[in-house]
Amino acid sequence: MTPVGAVVSALAERFQRAGVPSPVADAELLVCHLTGWTRGEVSAKAFMGAELDADVLERLEPLVARREAREPLQHITGEAPFRALLLAVGPGVLVPRPETELVAEWAIEALRQVPAPTPRAVDLGTGTGALALALATEVPNARVWAVERSSDAAAWAARNIDRFGDGRVSLIHGDAETAVPELDGTVDVVVTNPPYIPDAEKPADIEVLGFDPADALFGGEDGLRDIRTFVTRAAALLRPGGTLVLEHGDGQGAAVRAIATEAGFRMTATHTDLLHRERALTAVR
Repeated sequence: MTPVGAVVSALAERFQRAGVPSPVADAELLVCHLTGWTRGEVSAKAFMGAELDADVLERLEPLVARREAREPLQHITGEAPFRALLLAVGPGVLVPRPETELVAEWAIEALRQVPAPTPRAVDLGTGTGALALALATEVPNARVWAVERSSDAAAWAARNIDRFGDGRVSLIHGDAETAVPELDGTVDVVVTNPPYIPDAEKPADIEVLGFDPADALFGGEDGLRDIRTFVTRAAALLRPGGTLVLEHGDGQGAAVRAIATEAGFRMTATHTDLLHRERALTAVR
């Protein structure tokens, strides 16, 4: 038997030496993963001097070694939080980022403003299904279509949609540029997090470059290749007055606004994240 507090401290030290950005949190979350406790319960048990038995410690060690090797925590636990959801994730799909939760917020707000009994939304390049499911769960009268071309990513999206979709989210396995033509001109909100990193700009974070799929990260020479495609498709899908919400990279705001304007959008605006970095476009068809 080993005290919970001692285990968390020892793991945090190992993670810090390995360069893990959040060593204490990751140590606590791995303990949570094996015990079923919340982080609050881990802290409380550490304070009270509770202990972990040998079986938990034995199962913990290989997971710790994987994290020391900088495998993403979400791949180790098999899940990632996104707003109120806990999504299944793993190899072959982009792990949802906290900053994308703001993109979801802007899209949810637009969908809530639609004066229709069943507003329609499309998520282009859905990945895990994070954006589509956030819209569907937080706007409970909405109907959502989630489009994904990657077979690997679509498999993860299918798992999450089966769990959280409530029969109102349809997964479409296909290219964004030709998806759901039957919806053209009828959609209220299109939301998307396309690949937008220029090909030459390799991410410094080894957890991104080594584990996230390249086709979900890189957007051509200027990073705008897929953005152009997705904006064009959104222009066809949206009804007059419909809203596009599109995540993009810092410094791409002016270029993305120009792409949207050329595609026929109006009221284009660039939004920043909590660190005041350019994060997303909103535009009206």
